[in-house]
Amino acid sequence: MKYRNLGEEGPHRLRVSEACLGTMTWGEQNTEAEAFEQLDYALAHGVNFIDTAELYPVPPNAQTYGETERIIGRWLAADPSRREQVVLATKVTSFGRDYIPALRGVDLNGAPDEEQPARLTAAQMARALDASLARLQTDYVDLYQLHWPERYTNIFAQRDYKRAFERASTSVDDQVLGVKALLDSGKVRAWGLSNENAVGVGLFLAACARHGVPPPATIQNDFSLLHRKFEEDGTAEACAPVRAGFEPGVGLLAYGVLAGGALSGKYVKRGDGTRAAPADSRHVAFPFFQPRYVSGASLDAADAYAALAAKRGVTPSQLAIQWARSREYMGSVIIGATKMAQLAEDIAAFELA
Repeated sequence: MKYRNLGEEGPHRLRVSEACLGTMTWGEQNTEAEAFEQLDYALAHGVNFIDTAELYPVPPNAQTYGETERIIGRWLAADPSRREQVVLATKVTSFGRDYIPALRGVDLNGAPDEEQPARLTAAQMARALDASLARLQTDYVDLYQLHWPERYTNIFAQRDYKRAFERASTSVDDQVLGVKALLDSGKVRAWGLSNENAVGVGLFLAACARHGVPPPATIQNDFSLLHRKFEEDGTAEACAPVRAGFEPGVGLLAYGVLAGGALSGKYVKRGDGTRAAPADSRHVAFPFFQPRYVSGASLDAADAYAALAAKRGVTPSQLAIQWARSREYMGSVIIGATKMAQLAEDIAAFELA
């Protein structure tokens, strides 16, 4: 396993493995015992980077909110030496999940907080962080990410920006000052963006410069052979060292590298022209979650990539991971699995030439 730097040089820089262990199925598709097995295996194979979110597991709902962080917290508590061995990242929820702010208090004082709309205000970020720390059973996180923009923008595979959808939102300056307070508190080592675009990256970098706040170390975006918007819409340029003003620039943490399993080969067309997948696969179990990955065009492209992988002597998953890993702006590739065999296959991709 190789390692890379994230963030500008100094106290906020992180040293992470090229592979990052994704966790969003833990507590929904995966049990706690299965999650522990994944964590132990990943750590034993050089993976020191773990990514989660207060929202997880997915698909998100009020009944399972925070359970993934609780699972990780119990794993850390079982052996306190693990905390210093891992780089732990989590995320704060943004606009649209209004059931979440009230639930944060349950993990802090045993009772729901007052209901309020989910926003990226300084107060809400601080409360969300404290709740995450309680669930994770730690007193700091290495990377704290804004899960998606509070302002309106066309994210999550929306193609067009619509002026009519603009809405009032917490200013970028206020969000950056809220992040500064978290960094100054010592509860956060570095911070990052997620599901952002070139406009947002530019706004946040400019606000950081105005207020003397360390710039975001990372941006966690959907990126794969089937979804290359990050490099097509200017976001890769906005994150580059020449634009960000520091080396190595805002590093991409790529999620969806296997397009929800579409690039794993499990949906490949059979001889009779039909497709089939295991009953417990994500797009069968949750057909309305991330349907963008299983359009006809996407699956036809996945067939072609699977054929290319066979010619190269690797699995379809390993081809997709190797390609993502090779991008010059890649900080770390997030890999998630519901089965140990999948995780072993994915981690093995990082050992290939």
